[in-house]
Amino acid sequence: MRSTHKSMKNPRQTWGWLWYILPALVVYVLFMALPLLNSLRLSLYSGSGFTLNNFVGFDNYRRLFMEPATAQRFWNAFGNTWIFFLIHMVVQNTLGLFFALLLSSRRMGTRVRDIFRTIIFIPTTLAILVTGFLWKLLLNPQWGLINMALDTLGLDSLSQPWLGQSHTALVVVSLVSSWQWVGIPMMIFLAGLQNIPEDLYEAAAIDGASEWTVFWRIKLPLLSPIIGVVSILTFTGNFNAFDVVYAMTGANGPPNYATDILGTYFYRIGIAGQHPVGIPDMGLGAAVASVIFLILFLGVMIMRGFFSDKSEAAQ
Repeated sequence: MRSTHKSMKNPRQTWGWLWYILPALVVYVLFMALPLLNSLRLSLYSGSGFTLNNFVGFDNYRRLFMEPATAQRFWNAFGNTWIFFLIHMVVQNTLGLFFALLLSSRRMGTRVRDIFRTIIFIPTTLAILVTGFLWKLLLNPQWGLINMALDTLGLDSLSQPWLGQSHTALVVVSLVSSWQWVGIPMMIFLAGLQNIPEDLYEAAAIDGASEWTVFWRIKLPLLSPIIGVVSILTFTGNFNAFDVVYAMTGANGPPNYATDILGTYFYRIGIAGQHPVGIPDMGLGAAVASVIFLILFLGVMIMRGFFSDKSEAAQ
């Protein structure tokens, strides 16, 4: 009877859902899937200008990984991107979780909570280029507000050209980016905390559990899926990052390529062209883009598997 009922089901009801996703599917295929596949294809070609008609197989990848002139810059950008990502994971997401715990506290009034939430989230609404140029002015070694404040506080020994030194430039750029985007993980963590059932808190209160115990035994395990989502968003966002570095230090990632990440390296190779010639190598640039895609794909798959195991263990 059940199979007969299924066979008599109206085809319009069976496939009606397709009409709802069809517009989004068309947009995705045209503007995401096809350019991605075309980029993979172009990575196997070389040529001049916008014409890539010379099939070279995997020679662009050989140049990228093994040719000294390009491999040195690529591996430097690859390492810098990991540092950029790890600083965001440690600083941005830890602060986001801390602010979410603070704002979800019952001791904080609703009005105060709304004010703090707005203050923390406001930088997220600003244009990245505006934020980058603003911080570049604040960090100016001659008349920037940061060094002036340190001098006023008697900490003039700490004043330094933050963006002009190899050992501080990438850290400073990463911290500025973390400051701007901390509102995103904060809001996601806050939504996760608000979905935790109240009866768990009541049971913990009856057992006399401390706030630390509640955080460690209840909140953190139940936030495992949220932590996974935030980690994946941070990973994909940082390995696609470009604008904040471009705004604060430029496309060459100065000083001495210390702030050069995969996004700026791709821009320099495939779009703007490298100094001093300035002619883009689109085939090599497509190879860089394909490698970034592969890193993102593998990274997301690994992180999804890791946090899925954590979520199942927590349940």
